[in-house]
Amino acid sequence: MPYYQMPDQEQLYVREFGQGKPVLVLSGLGMQSWQWLPFLIQNSNQFKFIIPDWRGFGRSKHCRIPEIDAISSHWRDLEALIQQLKYPDFTVIAFSMGATIAMHGMKYGNFKQSINCYLHIDQAPKITVDSRWPYGLLSQQHSNFKKLLAEISLFFSALPPIKSLEDLDPASRQEFIKIWSKFVSLQNGHRLSPILWNTALKYDKLQKHLLPLHRLDYLAWYINNYLYHNEDYRESLTELSCPTTFFIGENSILYPSQGQKIIANSVKNAKQVIFERSGHAILINEPFKFQREISRFLLNQSE
Repeated sequence: MPYYQMPDQEQLYVREFGQGKPVLVLSGLGMQSWQWLPFLIQNSNQFKFIIPDWRGFGRSKHCRIPEIDAISSHWRDLEALIQQLKYPDFTVIAFSMGATIAMHGMKYGNFKQSINCYLHIDQAPKITVDSRWPYGLLSQQHSNFKKLLAEISLFFSALPPIKSLEDLDPASRQEFIKIWSKFVSLQNGHRLSPILWNTALKYDKLQKHLLPLHRLDYLAWYINNYLYHNEDYRESLTELSCPTTFFIGENSILYPSQGQKIIANSVKNAKQVIFERSGHAILINEPFKFQREISRFLLNQSE
């Protein structure tokens, strides 16, 4: 059953493969379910992996955008999926935005009761930065990040309803790509290749490949989510009592490792695996170690 009906009657695609104990895998922003295959397929004879494509991505890209924020919407979809799967509990692997969705379910739903073992991959429990928590999204650059989010949000709000980059007139398209280049450059911690961006500015067909998803209405939805997301999940995460593992990118620019370690140390029955040569994208930076550690996590909790 690759598609599951959501509360608003939309059909969410869920990739399922393997056999054995159920493992719910929650992807990060921009990921598609097939991207987990190289890291999980070797364990498919012992585990059944269940990986939803979030709305706007993969085979769920045509789902309607709800009138609530992205994280609340994804949790509502996940809760509906869990009810239909009818498993008593799951091992849960959650990366980046997927971990935020998991923590949202811990705080506002009964997700804790559905988790028998939890893997939390490079995400802070509080995205916003303040004097008591300097470890949120982009840390010292957080205020600049929010300013760029607001600039992009304002750009979208001034437009008529559109769905694709091709719907923009040439001048608006150029303006948007320039704003987006500043946004991506800030996240990468360095200036992007001028050759890449200058080439994209000249050739319309290349520009959409610079975006994490091709639907601009969905992109605006996610931008507003991170602009206005002020949740603090620290208490909910520290209340987790099941065996828990944290994968932490030592060089993560998005979520400083110091903050992740503080939270990991506050969770009972938790351990940490540090990826010394990784930033936020652990799957890309150290793929072989990531594959080994995923297998170790799964096999240890199944013993």
